[in-house]
Amino acid sequence: MKVLPFIIPKPERGGLIYQVDKVNLFYDKLHQHEEIQLSFILEGNGTLVVGDTINNFTKGEVLVIGSNIPHVFKSDKSSQESHMLTLFFTEHSFGESFFNLEELKDIQTFFERSKYGFRPQSHIEEMKNLFLKLEKASKLNRFIISLQLLNCMVKSDYTSLSSFVYDKKYSLVEGDRMRNVFEFTLNNYSEEISLDTVSKVANMTKNAFCKYFKKRTNKTYIQFLNEFRIEKASKLLKEKSDYSIAEIAYMSGFRNISNFNRVFKKLKGETPSKFK
Repeated sequence: MKVLPFIIPKPERGGLIYQVDKVNLFYDKLHQHEEIQLSFILEGNGTLVVGDTINNFTKGEVLVIGSNIPHVFKSDKSSQESHMLTLFFTEHSFGESFFNLEELKDIQTFFERSKYGFRPQSHIEEMKNLFLKLEKASKLNRFIISLQLLNCMVKSDYTSLSSFVYDKKYSLVEGDRMRNVFEFTLNNYSEEISLDTVSKVANMTKNAFCKYFKKRTNKTYIQFLNEFRIEKASKLLKEKSDYSIAEIAYMSGFRNISNFNRVFKKLKGETPSKFK
């Protein structure tokens, strides 16, 4: 099965899809799908890449990923279980004009936010309770709950999950190429990675790959790699109090402590020691 584009299985004539993922690790291949994704993380933590941006996900969070945004969940191997409840739907799942009804005009705010993906920052307990009702709900009640969730998300404070989204759908060939690059990066970030090496993963010359990656993510590959490494370092600084900053820098893929300090401060606004 090709990973990009990713097809969400849905029943005939069904507009709303409810999915439960209860596994050791979430599906960890870069993919995109037409449906907007509303997810609640019951268990698990790890890295979430959305569009051009590196994020972390943790237990208890609600996440929204917009239509056709490339994304990947990379569960931490230390997680004993990964458990996520998800609703999938499109803006036209319930008819071309459904969300244009006067009674639903406020929900347009949700669709604007979803274009870059977002993480609600308030009303989380209310959303959590709604997600937990989905399993035993009838199809009609799931539809009603979905509208209640959208209403919560419109009222909620939020942070965007991405700052740039490539405005064209990936072809199968492009999808495989970007998937391979992301998968290689997520699995090898702690090692030394050269542009020559990652260009070979993409099956391109170095110059062609650099232009290709920049056009589709609005940043260079080295920027993307450094952001990923710094997110990993940030997590280690919080969790590994007995490790030195030099050890964490090395574990995150940095071989030069001065460079690590410089990149960390640039991305986080403070030094690693202050962050710790």
